[in-house]
Amino acid sequence: MVMGDKKNILVLHGPNINMLGKREPEIYGKMTLEAINSQIKKRAEEIGVYVDTLQTNHEGVMVDAIQQSVGKYQCIVINPAAFTHYSIAVRDAIAAVAVPAIEVHLSNIYRREEFRHHSVTAPVCYGQISGLGVQGYLLALEAAAQLINGGEAL
Repeated sequence: MVMGDKKNILVLHGPNINMLGKREPEIYGKMTLEAINSQIKKRAEEIGVYVDTLQTNHEGVMVDAIQQSVGKYQCIVINPAAFTHYSIAVRDAIAAVAVPAIEVHLSNIYRREEFRHHSVTAPVCYGQISGLGVQGYLLALEAAAQLINGGEAL
């Protein structure tokens, strides 16, 4: 639902993102998901968009959220986390909806284990931001706002 003249963006966090701050802080940092969501909402307000956030450890919940985004959101910012590397279901859900998605990863997936170098979701996303920590989410929000307002993200 559009809030006044604002546009809506869905921010989806995938499996284990709820463990941020505890899980491998040398890779993912010490910031919690709650702190990240707080920064996302603050930045959204600054740039004039409305965000809803959802974290799930369940592939079907993520697929449902993507499918239900139609008519409610003008863009999706998604960190598919582990689903990035194998979930054809998440990939197909992104491809099936007419809502552009921007893929975000806190760590640089291309500097990590070989299995993380391949994203099955990136080819159906508008773009991908990897390795910039929470800043990646904030940059993705800015790109989403530009897309929503009829411009190119870059």
